[in-house]
Amino acid sequence: MKVKKIVFYGLMFLPLISALIALQFLPEQIPAHYGLNNQVTRWGSKYEALIIPIVTAVLGYFFLGIAKTAAKHEENGNNNENVCIVAGIVTLIIFNTMTGYALYTSFNKIENLSSDKFDVNQLLFGILGIAMIIIGNIMPKLRMNAVTGLKTKWSMKNEATWKKSQRFGGISYIIGGIAIVVICFFVQGIYCFLSALGVIAILLVIDVFYTYKIAQIC
Repeated sequence: MKVKKIVFYGLMFLPLISALIALQFLPEQIPAHYGLNNQVTRWGSKYEALIIPIVTAVLGYFFLGIAKTAAKHEENGNNNENVCIVAGIVTLIIFNTMTGYALYTSFNKIENLSSDKFDVNQLLFGILGIAMIIIGNIMPKLRMNAVTGLKTKWSMKNEATWKKSQRFGGISYIIGGIAIVVICFFVQGIYCFLSALGVIAILLVIDVFYTYKIAQIC
């Protein structure tokens, strides 16, 4: 856990440090927003490059708070806290990637993302898919708590429904993660984005429905 927290804090502040250094070299005006057609729709001050790094640090503190709260619900072991830290690390990796990509497009003043060979959607959702596989393996070990896991009013009916829900949720996360990783190998741009979100939406519906059905049995 100590190593994970070191990695966690590093990922929290790396974007801010990188952006502060990059400010010395960025042009005064940078691409601030892209439309669905991948074209720049707004140019902004180079200081807008600090927005994502600041949000990243705030998110880090949020996940630390969630992890601390989840740990209080577990008398033995640290699986609840571990899941929160892992989820936080994944989220921070995604935001680190977003920061790196934003600095890249800013340095090069890229006006059309379609003209660039590097597809950020494939990278971001590929990371998310791998994270879902990792978290899916941890979920069955979660103790009942109010902040993390496959949590609905039905899954929290009793210990039996909770354990069955987390086991099912873990399997669905792994399957969904694999599906998203495969999608990211073959699909690019907005279609990658929409396909990955479609997988997540389907998993959400299936998982919630499962908790409802299992609560009627247990």
